[in-house]
Formats: sequence, structure tokens, C-alpha cells
Amino acid sequence: MRLLRLGIDTYQEPVVYMRRDCAVCRSEGFEAQSRVEVVLQERSIVATLNVVDGDFLSPDHAGLSEAAWRLLGARESDEATFRHPAPLESLGHVRAKVYGRRLSVDAFRAVIGDVAAGRYSDLQLAAFVTACAGDHLDLDETIALTRAMVDAGDRLAWGAGRVMDKHCVGGLPGNRTSMIVVPIVAACGLRMPKTSSRAITSPAGTADTMEVLAPVALDIASIRRVVDATGGCIVWGGAVRLSPADDVLIRVERPLDLDSQGQLVASILSKKVAAGATDVLIDMPVGPTAKVRTAAAADGLQRQLEHVGAAMGLTLRVLQTDGQAPVGRGIGPTLEARDVLAVLRNEPAAPDDLKSRSLLLAGHVLESGGVAAPGAGLAMASAVLADGRAWAKFREICEAQGGLREPRLAHYRHDFVSARSGCVIAIDNRRLARVAKLAGAPQSPCAGIDLHVRNGDFAERGQPLFTIHAESPGELDYARSYAAAQSDTVHVREDA
Repeated sequence: MRLLRLGIDTYQEPVVYMRRDCAVCRSEGFEAQSRVEVVLQERSIVATLNVVDGDFLSPDHAGLSEAAWRLLGARESDEATFRHPAPLESLGHVRAKVYGRRLSVDAFRAVIGDVAAGRYSDLQLAAFVTACAGDHLDLDETIALTRAMVDAGDRLAWGAGRVMDKHCVGGLPGNRTSMIVVPIVAACGLRMPKTSSRAITSPAGTADTMEVLAPVALDIASIRRVVDATGGCIVWGGAVRLSPADDVLIRVERPLDLDSQGQLVASILSKKVAAGATDVLIDMPVGPTAKVRTAAAADGLQRQLEHVGAAMGLTLRVLQTDGQAPVGRGIGPTLEARDVLAVLRNEPAAPDDLKSRSLLLAGHVLESGGVAAPGAGLAMASAVLADGRAWAKFREICEAQGGLREPRLAHYRHDFVSARSGCVIAIDNRRLARVAKLAGAPQSPCAGIDLHVRNGDFAERGQPLFTIHAESPGELDYARSYAAAQSDTVHVREDA
């Protein structure tokens, strides 16, 4: 059948469209939601079939979604072959996990290998993600899953010497410290190739925020070039095959709003190993509305990260940090990028909490890398930021990745004001993140929240607590409605 590009965005899931009365559907017995292997010369993909009854598609044409078109490298009127894919034997392991059975190393390798190869539909991926959610992965299974995710993709090797990395567990809006830590560390002579994910359940990830300022979808050769030239990079890991199954799973975790502990550990550490890191600092914010809510949960996750990290050959350190409230003022890619630039440029109005947190983390990395004596890392990092070396290095990294851009703010905004005068006693991270996502973040980079108060501040009645930014009036109204229904997102205790 001839291929037709339909221009339908199915995100990353390949979808094929056929007429119900076409010869292939009749002869092969294809039905709606069938899995179909599409072969075009040397390339093949497995796609989900959507059946069409309308006349916009002729019986001798098969339509492809944008994801399928891209994966096949198709051109208009190319002829492709359609057939049933080989039986998905690894799905038996998923069913076993659904019923509570432990999976072996070989079972995880089989599942993750098929996931990375694109053989799983989103429905099947959702079953696997859900079966592993909560506490359904023990330590040995988490190690096995991590190894399988590393083995399914490529690995970077940087030669002799230490390769530094840093990751935040998440759940703290605005905590965009990596974009400040990397240029500080690189300016001190250490290598820090930072590969980051897109947001999963948050309004922005490091890759989303960095993309506001510079290109992040670099291939392996370009990553090497940037790191060789500057000592660091801040790129999207999904553009290269470093733990590729993780990016496929993230596609399903995002709409399900699932991010279980075992999968979280495997996701973090598989990418660190694949990126060639030797030394990893984990920032773990702990707070009642952060991803990690209690000290007990933090200690359990820390032990799991340390055990799995050791099994994967990493020198790993976990730093439990304050997760009571967002970091910086901006929540959403563009607003967070603005805060990062303010810190790097040493602007007077730069958020103090983002600055101090970044310096703390950078200091630990410098000490782990051996360029600062124990206890002297913070002072070294502070000096590098204050004298402009960090800003110069960040500009150098951005130029090497394709050029530095200035962020642009959204067109539509609304101030959410305090209903009373009093002291700000609590800020709900999860609700603020939800408002920012309803406003369009991270898909609309300019969308999000500008936070105007911190815990302990005094707010007058009618004073703006935060401003919602959106790219469309509909998204602005959506976020406003939710914020209005959640009156204690920023909790102001009435002044007696």
C-alpha cells in the first residue's frame, strides 16, 4: 500500500490508518487497535491501527501519524508492506507482574528490549508501568530493571578521570539548579555532561527549561563536541539512545501521573550510567507536598539509591534538602529560565533561594571531584559565580549547543490575590504545579506561575500571591478556575 502523511500528532506513539474495506485489512483480519508491522525497505516499525470509514483515505493508501512517519523515514507515495508482528512473548512477564510475581533479570531484559524497540502499544506500556508502581519492585528487581534499561541503549565513554553528574529527585517546582551547577563545575575544570529528561509529572524539566535558552536535542557526536570544547553540556537525553526505554515509559507515566520509587530509581541511575558518569550527587527535596514527603520515606529512597548505585558502579551521594516550598519565583520553562539567567548574571533581584541552593549543590560536586577540599566547595562555587566565570561558561555552553536565546513571556496573565491580610505559613507545591500545568506548561514553554511571596512573608489583602501565565485565554481560564477552587494553595494565616 502507498503511504500518506496525515499530519496527525499522536505524540511518540506510531499509528497507522487504513480503510475498513481495504484489501489488507480484509486479507489479514486487521481490526481497530490491532498491532501492525509496517516495513519500508530496511526499516520497520510496529504501529497501532486506527480503522477509517470516511472517504478522506482511499482503499489503496495507508495513512501514518507524524511519529510513524518520522520513525520510518517515509516519503510521499512510498510503498510499504503490512503484516502481523511476531508474537510479543515478553508480555507474559508483564502479566506475571500484574499478578504479583517477581521478575528475573532475563524477564526485565526481554520486556525492556521490546519496549525500547517500540513493540509495545501504549496500552501495554500502561499495564507494565502500573504493575511496577507503588512498592511492587524490590531491591533486586530495581537493580535488574536498571541494568536492563542501560543494556537496551547506547553508552557514552569519556576516558580516564572523573565524570560528574547531578540529579534532583523532583517534586519541587522551580528547582532548576542543574543549569547553574553545570557551568560552575565546568568552569572549575571538571567534566559534567548533563543529560536531562523532559518533565514527567511536573510543569518543567531541566531539558524543557534549557530549551528555552538553547538547543538541547543534540546527537552523541554533538554532545562529545560540546563537552570537549567547554567541559559541560545541558541536553535532552531523549535525543540519543541513552536508556531509550525510559523515554518510552515516561510517555505513559506522564498522563497516568505515576512515578513509583523503583521506576524512579531505575530511571535516574540508568541514565547516569549510560551517560558515562562516575560520580553522582542526588538532590532529594523532602517536604509535605514534595515528591518525598517524610523523613522515613527519604531515608528509604536514599538507601535504595545508594544500593542500586553501588551495584551499577557509581560513586553516589544523596543530599536531603528542604522541600517545603518552590525554589525561585518562576514555575514553568520560560519563567524558570528567567530565574536561572538572573542568578548567573548576578542580578540584584535574582532569587536568593535558587542561588543558595545551587551553590550548596555545586560545592558538594566540587568536593566530590577533588578540586575543592572538604568543606571548601561552597566558597569555591560562590567565587566562581560572583566573579562571572559561571556566566561566561554558561554562555560558552549555550553557544556550543547552537546559540543563546532570551526568554519570551506569555501573552495572557492573571494575578491571584490574597483574600486576607496575614502571614504566609504554607505553600502547596503540588497544587502550584497543577495550576502551572493547567495553564499549559511545559507544552507551552511560556506558561506557568510567577510566585510573589515566600513562607514567612506578610501579605496584605488584595496583594498578588502569584501570577498565572498562559499562551491562550482558554488555558488561562482553566488554570484560574482550579486556583480559585484551591484557596489555600498559598496559605495566608489571617493577622490577629
